[in-house]
Amino acid sequence: MVARSVSFRIAGRVPIGGGQPILVQTMCNTSTDDIEASVAQCRAMAAAGADLIRLTTQGLKQVESLREIKRRLRAEGIVTPLVADIHFLADAALAAASVADKVRINPGNFAREHEVACAKFRELIALCKQSGTAIRIGLNHGSLGERITQRYGATPLAMKEAVMEWLRMCVEEDFFNVVVSLKASNALVMTEAYRLLYAAMRDELGCLFPLHLGVTEAGNGDEGRIKSAVGIGTLLGEGIGDTIRVSLTEDPVHEIPAGRQIVAAIADGYCPRGGRTRVEASDWNDFIIKASCLWGPSLLDKKIDDFPLEGSSIGGAPVPAADGERFRDMLLQACRRRFTRPEYIACPGCGRTLYDLESTFNEVKRRTAHLAGVKIAVMGCVVNGPGEMADADYGYVGEGRGHVTLYRGKTPVLRYIPQEEAIDKLLELIEGDRK
Repeated sequence: MVARSVSFRIAGRVPIGGGQPILVQTMCNTSTDDIEASVAQCRAMAAAGADLIRLTTQGLKQVESLREIKRRLRAEGIVTPLVADIHFLADAALAAASVADKVRINPGNFAREHEVACAKFRELIALCKQSGTAIRIGLNHGSLGERITQRYGATPLAMKEAVMEWLRMCVEEDFFNVVVSLKASNALVMTEAYRLLYAAMRDELGCLFPLHLGVTEAGNGDEGRIKSAVGIGTLLGEGIGDTIRVSLTEDPVHEIPAGRQIVAAIADGYCPRGGRTRVEASDWNDFIIKASCLWGPSLLDKKIDDFPLEGSSIGGAPVPAADGERFRDMLLQACRRRFTRPEYIACPGCGRTLYDLESTFNEVKRRTAHLAGVKIAVMGCVVNGPGEMADADYGYVGEGRGHVTLYRGKTPVLRYIPQEEAIDKLLELIEGDRK
């Protein structure tokens, strides 16, 4: 069977799928109800070259806020498509279908009963057909429902099977304005899930829906960029992927140049089949992304155990030995091959985050840098936090304004403690367990 590639235009303007250029998107971390702040952030994102912008849309109130944000942006001549990020409320998704250019959902969250969720999903499809709105079926490793995990475990296979149920419905309803994402904070799980889904779409459905790629909760700084480049770069190098997001716990505007660098690195042959054997970079960020795209896939798939740095250059000069070794440690850890430092899982924050996530995460990293091999999650809220940090040994999760719940594994152990005490309590918890 020769599978056809699905392609369409978001908001009637931006082409996606079918071999079109890779789109780079990002997401506001402002409250959607803070219309002034959200418009300002969207304005900055558009100026930085964002192809799509996503905003948290928890309920009907936020749908109306999104409507006003869109109106103001369009009045300024900013036509970047806006994506409504829905998590649990089917009614919010249905309302957003006539406002947003794309609605991001996990249909399994619509209802406890699978049949009810299916009915709501078909209703959403009908509305999106009428309004010309696209849908992203966004499933994360940490948001797999019990119905699926009881059959397949919390595995890449489970992720693929869960999404395929919804894609079959899209085909049945003759609705193809659909993008799919299967994100995980573990690049190995993420790449395997996308590979399985790509093969299933090709072999069973006979059509390749566009795929949105990302390593979720990648963190920040060098580690966040390296982890993202490994996962996204591996798949782009195999011809898999149509849109990407580099999820960083930083100013979201920073995600856009990082994404562009990954796309450019693959286009320049920095992937296993691209013919490159030494990295020539303009600066440090350029180096870590190109090198991660070049050697990361083979490390991830255990085709190599190490990689050469001799001959690589930054700005025409050899890579400094100490910097090279630090990069080697970070890349091997991102590829799940050798753990020499703490492993951090941190969401980028969104409109649901009610504390200063970025500065808190940096302080957690500073104070836990000695805990090699310990997995620590810093999450903005309880909506996704407990699920998405399922692989972590310890979790720091925002719960209400200025309060935090600390987790040992999946179990909350200190509930609703003041933020100013939370890092001390986290250290006490970890050190107490290590005695």
